[in-house]
Amino acid sequence: MGVEHSTPGILLLLLGFLGPVVFLIRRACRGEEIYVKRIAGVDAVNEAIGRSAELGKPVSFTTGLTSVSPVLYACLGVLSHVAYRAARFRSKLIVPQYNPEAMAIVEDVVRDSYRDARRISAFDPQSIVFLSESQFAFASGYMGLMHREKVGSAFLFGYFAAESLILAEAGQQVGALQVAASVSPEQVPFFICTADYTLIGEELYASSAYLSREPIQLGSLAGQDIAKLLFVLLIVVGSLIATWNSIFPEAAFSNLGTLIRYPWSSLWEGVP
Repeated sequence: MGVEHSTPGILLLLLGFLGPVVFLIRRACRGEEIYVKRIAGVDAVNEAIGRSAELGKPVSFTTGLTSVSPVLYACLGVLSHVAYRAARFRSKLIVPQYNPEAMAIVEDVVRDSYRDARRISAFDPQSIVFLSESQFAFASGYMGLMHREKVGSAFLFGYFAAESLILAEAGQQVGALQVAASVSPEQVPFFICTADYTLIGEELYASSAYLSREPIQLGSLAGQDIAKLLFVLLIVVGSLIATWNSIFPEAAFSNLGTLIRYPWSSLWEGVP
């Protein structure tokens, strides 16, 4: 159903949800500060890169089984930050890949980050390693890479499936400081058990905005939080109306307009 068939109430709700997003994006583009709550896992990204630099060990960043999708774009924001700092600290960066299409995009992002850090001569295309399009062959290749390179810090951001515990356990075995983030709820418990820091669900998208400080991402993130708050308020109001209708069926509300126009003064008429 298109917008032309929407009721005035639906259009009002649409405006209420989109309005905060557009408003905060404009504020962010003007250079105003947009507050984003600090997340321990995001703060640990810089700590992990610095740890690898101090130990003289490589940094690993994998997007797991992520294909070209919104999840990959969220991961690229974090990868860009990691690659930039790894270039500044002169740390070796290894990016194991599963999907060939995603690999091409990842290589461009890493190259641009090295260029921004004025270390383009240090960029090595061979550091973007294609392992396999087979799930467990990819996991096996990742394990071998972690043990051969003795990685100091490992980032696992994106979509993961049954191989998640294998990947995280490989980093645990070599003593790497690991930061994991997944949009797969069933894999989060495995990362919590094996990784040092874990970002859950939508925190993956927030991490990209937090690290990149890109105005559109920051404004969208803050605006969506306000929209979610409106959703919660509507759920609460709807629950209260449903409860009222079940207790007082003779004074039931069919919609929000009925609630607003209800003669509330009649409830306390005759009360001494």
